[in-house]
Amino acid sequence: MSSRARRLPAVPTLLVILFAVLLAACSGSGTTSIPPDATGSTVPATTASPTPEATPEPTAAPAFPVSLTDDEGTVVEIATEPQRIVSLSPANTEILFALGAGGRVVATDNSSDFPAEAVDLPDVIAFEGFTVVVDVEQIVALEADLVVAAGLGFTPPDAVAQLRDLGIPVLVVYAPTVDAVYADIELIGAAVGAAETALTLTDAMRTEIDAINAAVVAAGIPPRVFYEIGYDGTTGAIYAPADASFVAEMVTLAGGEAITTGDPNSYEIPLEILISADPEVILLGVNPFYMPTIEEVAARPGWAVMTAVAAGAIIPVEDVVITRPGPRLAQGLRNLAAGIWPDVTLPPAP
Repeated sequence: MSSRARRLPAVPTLLVILFAVLLAACSGSGTTSIPPDATGSTVPATTASPTPEATPEPTAAPAFPVSLTDDEGTVVEIATEPQRIVSLSPANTEILFALGAGGRVVATDNSSDFPAEAVDLPDVIAFEGFTVVVDVEQIVALEADLVVAAGLGFTPPDAVAQLRDLGIPVLVVYAPTVDAVYADIELIGAAVGAAETALTLTDAMRTEIDAINAAVVAAGIPPRVFYEIGYDGTTGAIYAPADASFVAEMVTLAGGEAITTGDPNSYEIPLEILISADPEVILLGVNPFYMPTIEEVAARPGWAVMTAVAAGAIIPVEDVVITRPGPRLAQGLRNLAAGIWPDVTLPPAP
């Protein structure tokens, strides 16, 4: 296999998410959960790179050829409607299927697990330890006419450059905010000839998210909420949303006062800072690789003094739909809101 590999930085940006989702993390309270990045993968980290600038607004594209500006500011020319699409992140895969372009997706990364139709597609990106490897030769052999890559370096920049040098259009996306998720869905929609479908989808997402937010805002004073991204039972390291991160924004939209690390770049919070913040609700971001139990959390050294622990307000929530910046964000927000406000009647799901 001829591929391009890149060593992940020791301090990658995580969610300005979530993200969402999960790769090479270990499970259980005796290991470290690896905080998700906004592509929907997990990466090793205790701190994050600075948040990128806001996602550019997608260019309207009524017909092909189209010229689009991706999230890195690169102008991408797409001559004809793509028929053989490669997705290099789980979030991008979900977006493509939600737009009705799933039948044209010919390959994905090795952690695209939703929808079910995506699972058995060929994998052209993988993690070998903490090294990202892109199989450029396989992408070429598949005759890809569009690659939707993950920004902020999660798809190795040299692989992106190599694909572009071979004449394959590569659209790089990375959404650091909920509004940027909408913009990226619309950008991908324009790239695959589904601009109107994308607008319909983002309108529905906005409507549902706004309705959930309105319901919890009306419920009362936001409780102090700690969303646990990860915990190392050996060292006691605790991972929480960084300031102004994607996860912190989701907690705020769900009607909570998000407890963050106090740093825009770090995802690790000292126990003394967490105790001082005294969460009233602890939400456990559970995924197939990280499944702490309520009992394990309550038994952690020093945690009993926190209000949430004393009150038993420790609630597991499905991490992937909360931290993966794609079409299921409204479902993720609904799960968060139900965990924070169990007695509030939320608007019905569409």
